[in-house]
Amino acid sequence: MQPAHIPHFERPLFFFDQARFRRDLAAGEKPPLQVFKDAVGAAEHQMTERFREGEDVNTLIHERALFVDCLLHYAWHQYEWKPGTGLLAVGGYGRGELHPHSDIDLLILTNGRSDSKTIDNIERFVAFLWDLGLDIGHSVRGVEECLELGAQDITVMTNLTESRTVVGDAAPGEHLASSLERNKLWSTVDFFHAKLAEQEERHNRQQAAEYILEPNIKNSPGGLRDIQTIAWVAKYFFRVRTLKQLQGKAFFTEEEFAILQSGESFLWRVRYGLHLLAGRAEERLLFDYQRELANQFGYKDSNNQLAVEQFMHSYYRTVMALRQLNDVLLQYLGEAILAPGGEQDITPINERFQLRGCAIEVTHPQVFSQYPSALLEIFVLMARNPQITRVRASTIRLIREHRHLIDRDFRLNTANSELFMQLLRSPRGLSTQLSRMTRYGILGRYLPEFGRVTGQMQHDLFHIYTVDAHTLQVVRNMRSFRSPEAREKFPIAADILGRMRQPELLYIAGLYHDIAKGRGGDHSKLGVVDATEFCQRHQLPARDRRLVCWLVEKHLLMSQVSQKQDISDPEVVHAFAREVGDREHLDYLYALTVADINATNPELWNSWRASLMRQLYQATQHALRRGLENPIDREEIIEETRSLALEKLQTMGLPEASVVNIWAQMGEDYFVRESADNITWHTAAIHELHSNAPLEQSDTLVLTRNSGPGEHDGATQVFVYTPDRANVFAAAVTGLDMLNLSVHDARLYNSASGYTLDTFYVLDESGQPLLDEPQRLQQIRLTLQEELALVEDYSKVIQRRTPRRLKMFELESQAHLSAEPGDLYSTLEITSADRPGLLARIARIFIAHDLRLHNAKISTLGERVEDIFHITDAEGRALCDNEINRSLEEAICRELDDHTTPH
Repeated sequence: MQPAHIPHFERPLFFFDQARFRRDLAAGEKPPLQVFKDAVGAAEHQMTERFREGEDVNTLIHERALFVDCLLHYAWHQYEWKPGTGLLAVGGYGRGELHPHSDIDLLILTNGRSDSKTIDNIERFVAFLWDLGLDIGHSVRGVEECLELGAQDITVMTNLTESRTVVGDAAPGEHLASSLERNKLWSTVDFFHAKLAEQEERHNRQQAAEYILEPNIKNSPGGLRDIQTIAWVAKYFFRVRTLKQLQGKAFFTEEEFAILQSGESFLWRVRYGLHLLAGRAEERLLFDYQRELANQFGYKDSNNQLAVEQFMHSYYRTVMALRQLNDVLLQYLGEAILAPGGEQDITPINERFQLRGCAIEVTHPQVFSQYPSALLEIFVLMARNPQITRVRASTIRLIREHRHLIDRDFRLNTANSELFMQLLRSPRGLSTQLSRMTRYGILGRYLPEFGRVTGQMQHDLFHIYTVDAHTLQVVRNMRSFRSPEAREKFPIAADILGRMRQPELLYIAGLYHDIAKGRGGDHSKLGVVDATEFCQRHQLPARDRRLVCWLVEKHLLMSQVSQKQDISDPEVVHAFAREVGDREHLDYLYALTVADINATNPELWNSWRASLMRQLYQATQHALRRGLENPIDREEIIEETRSLALEKLQTMGLPEASVVNIWAQMGEDYFVRESADNITWHTAAIHELHSNAPLEQSDTLVLTRNSGPGEHDGATQVFVYTPDRANVFAAAVTGLDMLNLSVHDARLYNSASGYTLDTFYVLDESGQPLLDEPQRLQQIRLTLQEELALVEDYSKVIQRRTPRRLKMFELESQAHLSAEPGDLYSTLEITSADRPGLLARIARIFIAHDLRLHNAKISTLGERVEDIFHITDAEGRALCDNEINRSLEEAICRELDDHTTPH
């Protein structure tokens, strides 16, 4: 490929030796593609080093775009072009901004139909750029086609407004620009509405939260797209090329422009580093990269915070400020575009506020300085009046300018505390107003303890929001329990909220349940101190204060009991009922717990957890009605359960003698923990298995079914009846793992006849019970029978890929082994990162250490497990030697953490 003409590219780039580049091209010693590749490689290396040495990211981004301009100029002139074809930069590249792996958006613009020579040149030119390794996106269009597409598609229109000619004939680009100006394909009003709708859709795709723990720095609220949206609308309205041209024109204050510039620079630096780490156009700030970026940017671990937490705190503070600014500036533009001059009907509200259209505004600029309480009053008014949908931009600015007035005296003012309580008691709009107060910087000043957790990340495996975002989501969930839709998904919570004495007490507990996160120590107990101070300051009666503080201290109790303890045991339920004390505390705690779990990570709430919570709630209700002084007698439970099951079995035609003979082999725990329905199912199957063969000649039985209404109806039951051998549990859980089924509970019983009866409650990969698919259920039965046939020499553990997120968390396994004098079993508690095959690995450890497993309680919290096992030594005795137990704990942790992937 020999160039006919190589012009001098006048715009200087000190890191790119154009004279040498031109000599290499002209010499012909290397193919032109290699000359270009060498230049790209050298430039990439040089810019990467400059970034790592801390050079201003704005310079790098604009120089990168300038370098690509230069490359395209030379590449274009590798071909002979007729007049009428130009190469335009559009999108971010059109603005002169390029990150390491950003798309280079190009428009090859023609003035009319292209001849075969031009078409051939275009194809060869584009292929050359691809071979060069540039991340290009390109289109070839005529001016009229651009105008037609721009009129139909807001994204195309936006790109066209930012287009600039890089090389080639400038006439088509000039023609396009003049046509866009002359034809006004989108009115300013339509353009504004379209960009606003585009932003709303984008925010919704990102869960409408700037505080998600793996944010998209481009598309999440407060991200780079929010800055660009402001710029697009402002430039379209004011007819300017850059926002800087608007300085001094009352569009933004000097402070706002500084926030915009510094916020953009911070996000640009993060994005630049992210692209380099990922080696691609990665926009998600994944856990994999957060630690590395924190180290690159100079953050250091401290006693109170990890470096990554400090870095992410800076990130969240930045995007929150940008989200606030996005609100203000788009609100301002909307007022200027939709109602120029403010020509709307004004409706007085009181002497401080008025309604202009559907927006609230102050009656005069001195409102907040003269009446500081108005900083809270405005949110109360919005919650009360559904006609008020927004705040005027000028009033938002005044709120931001006067929020410093919220000091200790302001907080101690009873008029202000009464206003806040009015907001909490409002029948509508509470979560919306709390979110708005957070964005405007009011809530964190009125509740300084809330301000301290604003932007605080929870660097773990199952929270997906920062503490403040999680807290507001808890309150939002509580309010949603009142909606008609909640009746189907959260029927108990919906019923509770419908009859709750004072819902505002629940909302206060929601605001304070995690308020002490990050301080060290038990956040539940530390949070009680802040909750007490709030209740006293807001003059809550002693009874209400005690309830709120109890909820804050005990907010984890119900989830821990339901997920970690055997709630089929009446003693467990009775102990929980004693802790709760009465129906009111139970109701409030249930509503708080459900709201909390769903706000931690929506994926945590599935049919299984809903079933556990419902069972514990209903069993506790029954215990409270019965009276705490009248605990249920075990013998009474056993007799009632056996009677109900026998009645069902006799209707099925089973002889009572056969039933009694089977049951004689079972211990009391079996009849205490299992429902009559399950016992009927088990007994009928065991009877059929043994009916035609002597007991000792019978083989393994595997049954499956989805639990019906009542006990554990949120999972699929897998029942295994097989001769008792040491490795049965290991074989069963390995088989289930091979089938991509997660075990959420396991009940293990040994019969006097030498059989083990094990029930596993499992969910599929989506966290749901299995569908009634005969082929899938048959596959489960066959797989388990195959695995159980190998138990005499069992060592196989399935291998599968470890999830990406687990690799970024140094969650060391913890094991605690305990037994009280006289206990039949030792209790082993294991906390570890969840991973494929983990339960099978634990079972293998039991085999290696000659331990017998008698029961298991499996609890998976996101990607962390907290499992409880009841074990004995090989002779069936509890492990009581403290020194041996400590050694065993260390061995278990070492073996669990030895390899990322089980083998």
